[in-house]
Amino acid sequence: MSTPAAASTAFKNAHRLHVQSLYKRSLKLSLDWYIQRDLWRQKALAIRAQFEANKHVTNPKELQSLVKQTEKTLEEWAHPDPYKLPLGPEGTKWERNVPPIMH
Repeated sequence: MSTPAAASTAFKNAHRLHVQSLYKRSLKLSLDWYIQRDLWRQKALAIRAQFEANKHVTNPKELQSLVKQTEKTLEEWAHPDPYKLPLGPEGTKWERNVPPIMH
């Protein structure tokens, strides 16, 4: 049987991981719009400030609202042509000059 404290800890851990995932997705998404690192750094600091501003929120309803709002913002800011590494999957050099299969 789980205790309320254990359930609360499990929720906090799951929520922390989800917020970290949102933060990482926010940073990666901003790299699609700001290729130059000096410009991106300013945006990254602004994103960090937004996450830090809501760090104190403990009300579950407020937390859920903030998470939904952040996910909606990420969907709105999704780049139509995201940056892909040239040698990565679907990059401009992906599978270029693939050696022939030798039988």
